[in-house]
Amino acid sequence: MLRAALGDESVLLVRRGQEVFAIAAECSHYHGPLAEGLLAGNTLRCPLHHACFDLRTGEALRAPALDPISCWRVERRGDRIFVGDKLTAPARRLSKAGVPRSVLIVGGGAAAIAAAITLRREGYEGSLTMLSADDSAPYDRPNLSKDFLAGNAPDEWMPLRSPEFYSDHRIDLVLNAHATSLDVGSRRVTLSSGRDFSYDALLLATGAEPNRLDIAGAAEGQICYLRTFADCRAIIAKVASAARVAVVGASFIGLEVAASLRARGIETHVIAPEAVPMEHILGTEVGRFLQGWHQSHGVIFHLGTTVKQLQGRLLTLTDQTRLEVDVVVAGIGVHPAVALAQAAGLALDRGVLVDEYLQTSAPGVFAAGDIARWSDRYSGERIRVEHWVVAERQGQAAARNMLGYAEPFQAVPFFWSQHYDLKINYLGHAERWDRVDIDGSLEAHNCAVSYRRGDRRLARATIGRDLESLQAEWAQESRAHGS
Repeated sequence: MLRAALGDESVLLVRRGQEVFAIAAECSHYHGPLAEGLLAGNTLRCPLHHACFDLRTGEALRAPALDPISCWRVERRGDRIFVGDKLTAPARRLSKAGVPRSVLIVGGGAAAIAAAITLRREGYEGSLTMLSADDSAPYDRPNLSKDFLAGNAPDEWMPLRSPEFYSDHRIDLVLNAHATSLDVGSRRVTLSSGRDFSYDALLLATGAEPNRLDIAGAAEGQICYLRTFADCRAIIAKVASAARVAVVGASFIGLEVAASLRARGIETHVIAPEAVPMEHILGTEVGRFLQGWHQSHGVIFHLGTTVKQLQGRLLTLTDQTRLEVDVVVAGIGVHPAVALAQAAGLALDRGVLVDEYLQTSAPGVFAAGDIARWSDRYSGERIRVEHWVVAERQGQAAARNMLGYAEPFQAVPFFWSQHYDLKINYLGHAERWDRVDIDGSLEAHNCAVSYRRGDRRLARATIGRDLESLQAEWAQESRAHGS
């Protein structure tokens, strides 16, 4: 791969065998440098967050990229390569046979917007409606605990699409739409307002809801939660004049919130019952390293304890520690929002059960994102994953399957977490393991951590090894496909 300039644009020349391609040099997600990514088969993969593009067309095959990248015409004259005009993607045409006349999406998060975009990009021209309980159009939720909360990302960075996008693509986006009833027999969804919507195909992408703290003495609204854009703006308003903040929970969200608050210069205390942060996800050694990394940035930990009482600004812990705090933010996990699916009689098991095509137990009803529990071919177990990239990829897959593509969902679960200038990539899924192997150095921010059960590696976390993470993903996919 060779990066070059073409007028005002950066182009990546890629040679694969005897063929040469000219493709945009930056990912359409967060502008990651594709020259540092992985050429795998007919795909080019971004080193930052594992977006995947078709080498020939520039099509975004996998989230978190939802937009294609440009391609140019390439001509070979002897031993020289000439890059010509930018190519125009051909319009897609769908056969009308078996295509639903109307698609309804319940949700306004990652899976929902990815599905809507995919339907239109695949050439679907039928009625398309999104019912979102949120008061904002779909936005970049991972940024809520990262750059936006830290004050490094302006409001205009957050929407995933402009307001004009929805009208231009004939997507009826209904906000503040709380679905209360699903009748799978008559194929109808009813809102709390009484308004109802019919469908031929339905995607349930209702996401997850934050677990709530029950603290003696806490006033109504005194505990902050971070799930929505409105939640984040409320926290920012509260911490604007705060000197000390308590974060309850040492989850990824809790620690990312702590990092963002430290970026604002606020004294930050993290309270959690475990002895080592993130031990149940990353293992003891990585958890201790992560704790030390946060402590080096000024975070104060109170571990092995929980909150007992909150009276005014006085926070009392179960180990009798007392803290005067201005704001309390809770990050103690989430649970899948399955009330609508449960009331409709869909099959559940700690989430909504789906088949390999992400279809639920009801014909024409699909589920994706935080609520979906599927059979993961890599771990050999039924899993439910609360990750942004997984939700987007499931939204893309569900959309294509609504159109009759019959593509099994086989993406390897992936997420990333940001802690100051330290990024952790996590590939796979390991709810339990019996061995953790560390290759490299945590302290040098250059390592790969493998989580194994028996002889099988279930997951891998990497720091400073983005290309290796991509290679591991490709290898895992290739083994699963028998190639």
